[in-house]
Amino acid sequence: MALLAAHPAVEVVGLFGSSRKADEGAPRAADLFPRFESIDIGSLRVEPFALAAVDALELDAIFLATPHELSHEVMPALVASGITVFDLSAAFRLSDATVFEKNYGFAHKHAALLEEAVYGLAEWNTDALRNARIIAVAGCYPTASILAMRPLVEAGLVDTTRSAIVDATSGVSGAGRKAEVKSLFCEVSMQAYGVFKHRHRPEISEHAGIATIFTPHLGCFDRGILATIHIELHAGTTEDAVRSVFQNAYANCPFVRVLAAGRWPSVAAVARTNFCDIGFALEGTHLIIESAIDNLVKGAAGQAVQCMNIRFGFDETCGIHAGARSAAALIGGDA
Repeated sequence: MALLAAHPAVEVVGLFGSSRKADEGAPRAADLFPRFESIDIGSLRVEPFALAAVDALELDAIFLATPHELSHEVMPALVASGITVFDLSAAFRLSDATVFEKNYGFAHKHAALLEEAVYGLAEWNTDALRNARIIAVAGCYPTASILAMRPLVEAGLVDTTRSAIVDATSGVSGAGRKAEVKSLFCEVSMQAYGVFKHRHRPEISEHAGIATIFTPHLGCFDRGILATIHIELHAGTTEDAVRSVFQNAYANCPFVRVLAAGRWPSVAAVARTNFCDIGFALEGTHLIIESAIDNLVKGAAGQAVQCMNIRFGFDETCGIHAGARSAAALIGGDA
């Protein structure tokens, strides 16, 4: 929301949220996020979501930071109305409806739209994004993981008969803004969760092009993701060959930085930016890759705006380079 408010080519005309009691009324954006008080978006009311209200606004685009079930339910009507949809839920990220149902707990009823949706990883689906009606914005853990692995898989350097191993740690904001004991300031601790069953695992495997064992961890910091990735390369592959693949893949990608040998990514270096930093080292055939992003920017809102820029023909960095450090902090867990 903050990134869109600062975007020179965007007018934010409507905000929608969960229904509230009638006597409470619709709050202003600034009532929920006081930092919006001094800008135009602060006066907008956060209305209960309704398709009729959305349709009345005659939108060019809508961003859904909604539960998977709601995105799934409203997508046909939004697409039929001619709106380009940027969906930050996972409702349209997986191509196989059976895999989707297994991981998200309900049957996908819109097979044609699932097939049509473009996966919103900007660096890899640029051409498809330009004409897309549904952009399924990539998840945060998958973004950090896929950007680090896919160039090597595409180049044929990886032994794909062996699973990749991804151990990634996210700041507490990755769990959203809901109050839970494990997320409280005095309770948060470094720990694994979702072992062998996290919903992002099939997303990483599908879009990286390699079976992946993924273990997420909760970290004792507010925002950011650091992923440590282990993959096996074909015998004879050199570190220079790996570097060449990365540099060629991301030569024209303004938000991916391949670090010099001996340098390693950090959460601090990418916080409140749309960058993904990548570092690596090779021993024999075993490659270790480190990848760092801000989960709220490159892992969510920033990537969505990057996809919007491509879709509507703006410069890919428009509204992100200038706003990433100043505005992204306003997004919180609501993207």
